[in-house]
Amino acid sequence: MALAPDIQQKVNAWLTPAYDADTQAAIRAQLDAGQDDALTDAFYRTLEFGTGGLRGVMGPGSNRMNRYTLGMATQGLCNYLLQSFPDQEIKVAIAHDSRNNSPEFARIAAGIFSANGITVYLFDSLRPTPELSFAIRQLGCQSGCVITASHNPKEYNGYKVYWNDGAQVVAPHDANIIKEVNKITDIGAVKFAAVDTLIHLIGHDLDDQYLTEVQKLSVDPAAIKRQHDLKIVYTPLHGSGITLVPGALQRFGFDNVHIVQAQATPDGNFPTVQSPNPEEKSAMQMALDLAKELDADIVLATDPDADRVGLGVKNDKGEWVLLNGNQTAALLTNYLLGARHRAKKLAPNDFMVYTIVTSDILGDIARHYHVKSYNTLTGFKYIAGLIRDLAGEENYLCGGEESYGYLIGDFVRDKDAVSACALAAEMAAVAKGQGRTLYEELAQMYAQFGLYQEDLISLTKKGQRGAEEIQEMMAGLRQRPPATIAGQPVVEIRDYQTGQIRDLRTGVATETGMESSNVLQFILEDGSKISARPSGTEPKIKFYFSVRHPLKSVVDFELTQRQAKEKIQAIIDDMQLK
Repeated sequence: MALAPDIQQKVNAWLTPAYDADTQAAIRAQLDAGQDDALTDAFYRTLEFGTGGLRGVMGPGSNRMNRYTLGMATQGLCNYLLQSFPDQEIKVAIAHDSRNNSPEFARIAAGIFSANGITVYLFDSLRPTPELSFAIRQLGCQSGCVITASHNPKEYNGYKVYWNDGAQVVAPHDANIIKEVNKITDIGAVKFAAVDTLIHLIGHDLDDQYLTEVQKLSVDPAAIKRQHDLKIVYTPLHGSGITLVPGALQRFGFDNVHIVQAQATPDGNFPTVQSPNPEEKSAMQMALDLAKELDADIVLATDPDADRVGLGVKNDKGEWVLLNGNQTAALLTNYLLGARHRAKKLAPNDFMVYTIVTSDILGDIARHYHVKSYNTLTGFKYIAGLIRDLAGEENYLCGGEESYGYLIGDFVRDKDAVSACALAAEMAAVAKGQGRTLYEELAQMYAQFGLYQEDLISLTKKGQRGAEEIQEMMAGLRQRPPATIAGQPVVEIRDYQTGQIRDLRTGVATETGMESSNVLQFILEDGSKISARPSGTEPKIKFYFSVRHPLKSVVDFELTQRQAKEKIQAIIDDMQLK
């Protein structure tokens, strides 16, 4: 099978001296091997610079993550920064995680910024994403970027862009940067020649400043002092968490931390896991095995760029179980608001935030403590944007999303697994001091607020046809919405793309009050919520499910949880999601 003419034309362009010899050799090898499908996928489009940056499989090609797609994105960002901040020194901060090529990509980006006359603060080695967010404001930068693909498989890498508030870029900057990036159609327009005098390495001094801020988040240091030997198992899953999480736990006062040694060394091949994702039990297995061996109190895990945290606890039978992102977010929120309430530290202008696909128990907890809560679109940049917009008027306490991301305090403006690990350990210490485990705390919380059960199905649709299938699925749900799901009438449809909420019982339409986003939600008569959302960074469509059951007693926890899971499965079966 021959390549399509437009693909062949793009391939030929990459076989010119504008691209380095290794890139050309790799493409020629694919041509010689007749790998037409692979070449088509690598060249059928340009790797899209989305609202948060780039993410893709590494390799040669316009639809791959490499020095050229990274270079064009960085040059576009440079052009926008020079337009946005004329006649002043522009500064950026750059960090990277443990992925293959991440250090090289960070150096390439630093070189391009410097070649455009921009001052660069480059971390001297891998660091967690939240520290990059902290560095931007601490160093007075206008922008920043981190080289990471979060918890994606080892073949991926990416490039996340931040603005001067330390948050990922949002409107209007995201769209404006995309326009500038799209204008770079010739690799010759990218300034690769680094100006070394404009590149400054940063290291332990900034680590110390960041950890000092994390330490201030502790709500009950006396409880930690009493439980300083809480037995903690931690794994960085071969990522950047190893640089700061042990230090944060030590600063809080924990001195019995056991690191999973086989996963302690940063390694972009992630040799001990299929995917370095703390949402997956297989990735957590080594930590759970060590916890069982040591009879530990809590298991903590962070993903490669240490912005997500996974939590393992012992159930009432002494078995290790993993909490999902909603459960961890709810426990942390309940602990923080409860502790501040008991210490009489809650103020009338305090608020917390969670996203539209995150468990509504967070809102219930906030109402219980008379703390204002806000909903945002999916993505921590929206939580950060709200913190920025309300700064000086309202006081941010905490926020979270179901995908294992939490933020306590506002010195960082992105999800922060380093501080979340420290607060989770404190929460476990407080519970242990009262003779309870975090599992018992979870059951007690559900007995108070009702048992919420959530689940997520992620359907991967690769390549050009996959992207079309995802569009067709969303179009079908909009044009032919279900009248009932698993025997329950659909009573409300929330379409965040059109910005409309329709009550199907009254016919009344109201506004979502949020910017447009390709998300659909179906609310059932019993309060169950189903959300459909294509991923903005991966070839996936995600379906989120949330159901609520009253829990009369902690004794009924597991039975009620099973019933809730059965209800979710009935919804999945009825919607024929596969």
